[in-house]
Amino acid sequence: MSDLGQTISSRTLGSGSRIPPQNTEAEQSVLGSILLKDKSLPAVIELISPEDFYREGHRIIFQAMLELFERNEPQDLVTITSLLNDTNKLESAGGATYLASLTSIVPVTSNIASYCRIIKQKSVLRNLIHVSSDIASRCYEEQDEVDQLVDKAEQAIFDVAGKKSVGTFLPLKKIIPDCFETVEQLYKRKELITGVPTGYSEIDKMTAGLQPADLIVLAGRPSMGKTAFAINIAQHAALVEKTGVAIFSLEMAKEQLAMRLLSSVGHIDSHRIRTGKLRNEDWPHLTRAVGMLSDAPIYIDDTPAISILEMRSKLRRLASQFPIKLILVDYLQLMRGRSSENRTQEISDISRSLKALAKEYRVPVLALSQLNRSLESRTDKRPMMSDLRES
Repeated sequence: MSDLGQTISSRTLGSGSRIPPQNTEAEQSVLGSILLKDKSLPAVIELISPEDFYREGHRIIFQAMLELFERNEPQDLVTITSLLNDTNKLESAGGATYLASLTSIVPVTSNIASYCRIIKQKSVLRNLIHVSSDIASRCYEEQDEVDQLVDKAEQAIFDVAGKKSVGTFLPLKKIIPDCFETVEQLYKRKELITGVPTGYSEIDKMTAGLQPADLIVLAGRPSMGKTAFAINIAQHAALVEKTGVAIFSLEMAKEQLAMRLLSSVGHIDSHRIRTGKLRNEDWPHLTRAVGMLSDAPIYIDDTPAISILEMRSKLRRLASQFPIKLILVDYLQLMRGRSSENRTQEISDISRSLKALAKEYRVPVLALSQLNRSLESRTDKRPMMSDLRES
């Protein structure tokens, strides 16, 4: 977590003497349930961590339980008391009497998951208060650059949001029915394209379209037509398939991109559009292209050197207003990763983040990338992953 989002200790947050969100009874019930019910800790570990407890003593007790679990030892009243006593933490945890009292506080041990969710919710609220307070203090101090402060603030909020929910294993029997239903629907539709069609029939035959949650890297040397090819795909998806497309254009200004789309849709020479030297027969085509593109679900952001964090933030806002089924990034090497002395590592982190983005939104991400010059000196010029620039 960033320095804005460090996990808080059990202290009063906010202004005055207001007590931060917490639920002592839920914390006691979780700890008591673990002491009473054998093998209940693994389920708890998936839902909360020691930092989610408000009371310091409860964090110490839970940490001791985790330590015993790692040793494959039971987590009962005797073993916990012994471990805390051996590590001189028994008094900090509340003492032996308090530990014993936890077993009599639990209403119903089978409700342990519900108690964990209460603890997690209160923890998220406390972290949000802490982050917000830190952001406000930095704003008043005016020592950070505004862009840097906004970036840190977003990172801190996303860190809190990222800890809000935890994925878990699903048995195959719960996954298979959905897969069967999908196959059944595809069979009934008799369609060969299951993803977002590119408009290029041979590519669509091989790929069945751009598939949800896929990261597709479109690589080539400079000025080889990567952007033009990607724009054609976006154009087909939006105009023919009526699919929402989000374009992050790091290299080209949004006006330039719009000009290219007008040229492509209107079948007008791009040079004539750029210079305004249109022929009489061009005007009807241009007017038609303007009408078609004005209603097209294409959304362009041309923020230079955008970070994956900013991208996620912008996509979240966009997806809340419009259904997005394809994300296009032009191009990978112009993105800004987390500060790193190793640019290769930075590009790898960006690639992983784009893949995570594709999975998060369940849409294909088409990322353009440049190839290294060394490719041109090889006899076999078929590109490999290692030919991606700065990768």
